Amino acid sequence: MQLRTPLYECHKRHNGKLVEFAGYLLPVQYEQGVIKEHLTVREKCGLFDVSHMTELFLEGEDALKNIQKIFSNDFAQTKIGQVKYTTMLNEDGGIIDDMIIYKFSDTKYMVVGNAANHEKDYNWIKSHVFGNCTLTDRTSDYAQLALQGPASTEVLKKLTDESNIPAKYYTFLEGKIAGMDCIISQTGYTGELGYELYTAPDNAVKLWDELMYTGRDFGLIPCGLGARDTLRLEAAMPLYGHEMTDDITPLEAKLNFSVKLNKEDFIGKTALEKRMESTRVLAGFKITGKGIVREQNDMFIDGKKVGFSTSGTHAPYFKYPIALGYIDKQYSAIGTKVVFKVRGREVEAVVTETPFYKRSKK
Repeated sequence: MQLRTPLYECHKRHNGKLVEFAGYLLPVQYEQGVIKEHLTVREKCGLFDVSHMTELFLEGEDALKNIQKIFSNDFAQTKIGQVKYTTMLNEDGGIIDDMIIYKFSDTKYMVVGNAANHEKDYNWIKSHVFGNCTLTDRTSDYAQLALQGPASTEVLKKLTDESNIPAKYYTFLEGKIAGMDCIISQTGYTGELGYELYTAPDNAVKLWDELMYTGRDFGLIPCGLGARDTLRLEAAMPLYGHEMTDDITPLEAKLNFSVKLNKEDFIGKTALEKRMESTRVLAGFKITGKGIVREQNDMFIDGKKVGFSTSGTHAPYFKYPIALGYIDKQYSAIGTKVVFKVRGREVEAVVTETPFYKRSKK
């Protein structure tokens, strides 16, 4: 059975092209198309439905001890109102999922994970919870809207007091947007300034409509999964199932900042320490030949296979194709020329710096 988010009727009203994603019917794009949506987020702002994301709560006196054990990042010094990115690892050091964790209090944390891993994430955490700590799946309690782009703050200012808008990256507040109770965070998956608004499902359509109406003066348009993927790829943000899998470690994925090997033991730590000298690493590629590299295209240097792609697309902002992929470390220097095999054809590329796109902080 295909699930629908509380915003399903909004997508139909805006003529969204609906596809199945992680069990949900979601818009891949609207009438204006992926490129228009992508560039509007880069230049103005776009509104995304991300209500399919997973929301789990860990609560109790031992909540922090559980967080420290189950996740790779260190939350010992995390303050109330902060959000932190982390990975959750299996015993072999591979990535079960990547999540962001919100600290509401010393005894209450919200774990936001990928929709495709909902059941897997819940079961893994449940099987490892200990002491005075409860795990609650509250995914159905929230709709989540992502307002992304340089004009997003100005849109929110029209709908709430500025004191309700998080001023710092990876922080959150609880307040009202257009009179509706929301958790408001500033994180984002586009490379732009942006906010996530968590609200009760019954508020979702009204909140969407208020944002769309208010955002007209700022060029706001609805955006789908297609633009979300091209935006995150330009920003070199990893996607589970592509740059991250149960076999790939966060060190290979260049997510070292999310792993604190100096904290007390956590699941996967011992295996990670043994896999420190992995021979592969995630890298970015500018496609210099003709063609677009997608996922799982083998990569060669002088006829020798040296890696494979994990994601690839035509980058709307740069107007040329880019890709992410794993390459043998000895060949990972910026400027190294490689060849991808794409449907029997050779497509030339060069290792380049990531992120491909980095927003101006002005």
